[in-house]
Amino acid sequence: MAKLYTEKGVRRLVLRLREEYEAVLRGQREAAESVKAENRALRARVSELEGERGNVSSALVHAVAEGERIKTENSLVAENERRELALLAEKCRLLLERLTAKYPDEEDVRDFAAFTEALRARLSDEEPEPVFDMEAVLAPKQPLDLGELCKELGLMEEDE
Repeated sequence: MAKLYTEKGVRRLVLRLREEYEAVLRGQREAAESVKAENRALRARVSELEGERGNVSSALVHAVAEGERIKTENSLVAENERRELALLAEKCRLLLERLTAKYPDEEDVRDFAAFTEALRARLSDEEPEPVFDMEAVLAPKQPLDLGELCKELGLMEEDE
């Protein structure tokens, strides 16, 4: 049987395979080190982001609490102002009674009576403020009578 492999050929083959193996092994080690470095950087970033998330969460909780505090405070202020206006309306009513008893025919007393009535109406919300409906102006449901509109707005005198 003839030798297919010579000692010199086998040594060269082993040497070449060893060099290829070492090159591949070096490449794998470098890739593993690169992955480890990237992993460390990502862990650091995750840790940083978790800290920020804690700060954001804390800030949101604080903002909600502060919003509730402000809402409560504004509610109390509005209630106090409503009570003050109610007291003012009552004082105006009492003053109006005295003025009406003393000066029943004075124009100033009638003006004060109108003011007192308007204040009372506002406090009791009997008459809601008229709401301007832009949709009705832009797309009226019926033809507009400009003469009637001007009369309603007080821009034109009514014909009698």
